[in-house]
Amino acid sequence: MSHRLDITFHALADPTRRAILSMLLEDDMAVSDVAEPFEMSLAAVSKHLGILSRAGLISQERRGRVKWCQLEPDALRDASIWMQSFGQFEAVNLDAFEKFLATEFPGNDTAGQDG
Repeated sequence: MSHRLDITFHALADPTRRAILSMLLEDDMAVSDVAEPFEMSLAAVSKHLGILSRAGLISQERRGRVKWCQLEPDALRDASIWMQSFGQFEAVNLDAFEKFLATEFPGNDTAGQDG
């Protein structure tokens, strides 16, 4: 399970990927629609989608000539259970937690890395 959590948290570490997941909460989206609000190339967005897909957080399928993305909500179950184990303590300071992760795992927050 540790490796699975590593992949999940690596995928969640990037703000663009978190924004993509938030967008997919609403409905399935074509890749071109996912890319629209971001000021980056379609290739860069596709790299983010690949990381999310490998982490199992989204699935992608071709419908005709269009590739669609769909949120896989059950994929966050293990991460959620792990995070809930901290519930016995004070509320988790996510800013401090993010700084801790950046210190412990420097350089693991770029789209080009596959974790």
